[in-house]
Amino acid sequence: MSGPLKGIKVVSFEQVLSGPYAAMLLADLGADVIKVEQPGKGDGARYNHPLIGDMSSYFLSVNRGKKSITVNTKSEKGVDIIKKLLPQTDILIENFRPGVMKRMGLDYEVSKTINSQLIYLSLSGFGQYGPNSPRPVYDMVAQAVGGAVSITGEPNRPCVRVGYSIGDIGAALFAINATLAALYERQHSGQGQHIDISMTDCQVALCENACARYFASGEIAKPLGGRHPIHTPFQIFPTNTDDMVVVAHRGKYWKKLCDIIGRPDLANDPRFKDGAIRIENHNVLETILVKAFKTKTRDEWFKIFYENKMIYGAVNNIEQVVTDPHFNERQMFVEVQHPRLGKLKVVGTPMKFSRTSCQIEKASPDLGEHTEEVLREKLNLNREEISNLRSEGVI
Repeated sequence: MSGPLKGIKVVSFEQVLSGPYAAMLLADLGADVIKVEQPGKGDGARYNHPLIGDMSSYFLSVNRGKKSITVNTKSEKGVDIIKKLLPQTDILIENFRPGVMKRMGLDYEVSKTINSQLIYLSLSGFGQYGPNSPRPVYDMVAQAVGGAVSITGEPNRPCVRVGYSIGDIGAALFAINATLAALYERQHSGQGQHIDISMTDCQVALCENACARYFASGEIAKPLGGRHPIHTPFQIFPTNTDDMVVVAHRGKYWKKLCDIIGRPDLANDPRFKDGAIRIENHNVLETILVKAFKTKTRDEWFKIFYENKMIYGAVNNIEQVVTDPHFNERQMFVEVQHPRLGKLKVVGTPMKFSRTSCQIEKASPDLGEHTEEVLREKLNLNREEISNLRSEGVI
């Protein structure tokens, strides 16, 4: 690996999505990530459909570049193996409910006595403290509790979840940001620390604009469909063929849009003369714009918008995204090698470096694929010792 985190060692007790996604980002950046799984079972996401061969596409998508070891952490010898790995570890990741790592004997208070420089990242639903801390959380619960669901969907219709797992992935992104900051701080202090990331906290943070509007006016944000809450026009519009996003909320763009659709009079219409008034009269304006946009195909509008340097975009479905020449040139879809399934396509990384580029080459590991390798290379165990651990059910 040649990424900017080359040489950083990670031990990760991860499952399903938030922890695995965070650990995958570290692996993309060049860290050596060891995924710890229970023998014979492993991460529950290994069994999610649809499958590619006998492997879960869900699991394959967020576990690339890692090593998998199977260790029975319910046994004393299994916990001892992890404790022997900790002095060589820079980052420990866990996304269990609060208290699980303590019951294992591997909580932060114990771990820091083994390695005072350890950065210990805990991802959970409600965080390590607070009234709701013990409760289990899945992505949709986090989205709902943190406010995202209440502002997502069409006006006057039931709220809906965000279309991808922003509860898990949002937490993973905040977690990695915090972890890299802790790595930087450790260079100065020489000390590790415990990072407490709550999925629901992260949803609150991502709802910052809705919260800001409430603090300013008492307005409780509601779903607006494809419309921006504080700018108009700034939304999804239909055309004679496909939907598109048009952004023309600021002076010069608003005036150009009026000219483009053949309605220069709208620019000086008192109902639409500035952004605040356009918001108040958005229903009237939307009716006018929809009628105009339906007179041409999306591609015809895009040609006109491009020539006029407007701000616009296609509403792409996933097939259109993965075949888009732009995303492919930027290597947002890459092939990785799986030891049994051969070459597989996965989503690449948006992190582009001029020198220390991320090298995404290895697919997600089979369960316990690297157990012997890690025990041999990290702990200097010989073949007989490893065989004995396996026969005892420790690995």
